[in-house]
Amino acid sequence: MATPTEMTAAFWKSIKSDRTVMLGLGTDREVHPRPMTALIEGDADGPVWFFTAVGTDLAESIRAPREAFFTLASKDHELFATVHGRITHDLDREMIDRLWNPFVAAWYEDGKDDPKLALLRFDVDTAQLWLNGSSLVAGVKAVLGVDPKRDYRDKVAKVRLDNRGSDARH
Repeated sequence: MATPTEMTAAFWKSIKSDRTVMLGLGTDREVHPRPMTALIEGDADGPVWFFTAVGTDLAESIRAPREAFFTLASKDHELFATVHGRITHDLDREMIDRLWNPFVAAWYEDGKDDPKLALLRFDVDTAQLWLNGSSLVAGVKAVLGVDPKRDYRDKVAKVRLDNRGSDARH
C-alpha cells in the first residue's frame, strides 16, 4: 500500500526521468493536449519547464498567466498522473542556460538566441495520481473472487504538489 507521500515522490521521480507529458490549456477544445518535454531543474520538485516556439497555438494562448494541465504515463506504466497548475512565459536567460541541452538545441536554428524560442514555466498545484492496479496478481485475485477495486483504492491519491501544505488524501 503506497502512501500519498510515496506516490508524490514516485511522480517527481517519473517526470524527471521520463519527461514526456501531454500539456494542454483550458478545455480540450481550447488548446488540445500535445506531447511536450518537461524539464525540472536539479532535484527540485517544480516548477516544470517547457521550451516551445513563438507563434504556436500553445505559446500564443499564454499571453498572461493562466490555468493549464498535463498528463503523464510513466514509461513503465506503473504511474499515471493528471496535474493542474498555472503556466506563464518566462524568458529568464539564466534559466534557459541552466535547462539548455542538446535535445532542446536541435529545435532552434539560432540556439539560445533564436527569436522563436519561448520558455514556459508551469507552477504545479494539485494532481491526481494513480499507481498501476492491473497486474497478474489482480487477475488471479479476481478469478478467486476477491474484488480488485478494494485493493486499488490505496493506489489513487489526490495530492498538493505546490508545497503550500499537505493536502494529500486517498
